[in-house]
Amino acid sequence: METDNTDHNINIVDSNGETDVVPDFEPGACLESMLVTTDSFEELEQELDSSFDDRKMKESTTSTISEIQEELNDTTEEVTSHLSETSLTSNEDAMTTVTSGGANSDEEHWQNPDWKCKKKHVFILSAAGKPIYSRYGNEDKLVTIFGVMQALVSFVQASQDTIRSIQAGNSRFVFLIKGPIILVSVSRTSESVAQLVLQLTYVYNQVVSVLTSSQLTRIYEQRRNYDLRRLLTGTERLIDHLLNFMECEPAFLLGAVKCLPLVPSVRDSITQTIVQTCGKIKNLVFAILLANNQLITLVRMKKYFIHPADLHLIFNLINSSESFKAAESWTPICLPKFDSR
Repeated sequence: METDNTDHNINIVDSNGETDVVPDFEPGACLESMLVTTDSFEELEQELDSSFDDRKMKESTTSTISEIQEELNDTTEEVTSHLSETSLTSNEDAMTTVTSGGANSDEEHWQNPDWKCKKKHVFILSAAGKPIYSRYGNEDKLVTIFGVMQALVSFVQASQDTIRSIQAGNSRFVFLIKGPIILVSVSRTSESVAQLVLQLTYVYNQVVSVLTSSQLTRIYEQRRNYDLRRLLTGTERLIDHLLNFMECEPAFLLGAVKCLPLVPSVRDSITQTIVQTCGKIKNLVFAILLANNQLITLVRMKKYFIHPADLHLIFNLINSSESFKAAESWTPICLPKFDSR
């Protein structure tokens, strides 16, 4: 990928005659964008409109990964994870029984002042009401609350409608239904419904990045009451970090990616080095260089683009994983915007 080296000397001079902006560092210094996206605003509007009801979402009949493999005549074997009915059944039998004493303990848990004073809670549950994730507290201690949220969704769906949000005093309850998954945000912040929906969409994408949407659908087709936490063990830290990351990084709300300021000639030299090295690797689609949560350069296969939402998930994965900070590491990841299956 090439970077435009055309000079754009836009200097801002204050009253003392000092230059505030160094040449080649001002916004718009590079005419060619390293991160190319199409219809970004329209896509964001569609995401907000359709995310309330997953049935309205349009999906292509073939995945992007499949298209790449066909074009390159890739004959490598496809490795998939098959969940057998026997394993799902045996796992369900391992569920513990909640006693009356445990019920009292559960009520004490969600009545805890420390838990109640949190300004924003995020919950994930299955369509059957099975707890999957809670930002604060233990999911097993919040079964009653998960049941109420599932009941609200089911009650509205019985009227052929979809629940979107509830305003109660200074608390805002926002619901996002994605197939067999229900995501709920309970917020006492000044964030709008659209902002909370966008955050819940990122949380859902984080789950998909670990399991893929096809595997997620297959799991609940086989067993509607399956406890998804067994497959998401260790993923809680990714979701926790993502929620904290979104609260301090405006790029999520803007659908943008923060780039590291560099002189164009330096960035071009880095890019060309990566192109020469990665050009010898078959089936390589993207090569990304990051530093301090900022994008240095992005090399891609022609015809394919990476969405900012996918880059945000990559940023989050790197920042929340110690293995990437210590040594070279390999890890599988699904990029939902590129190919969710």
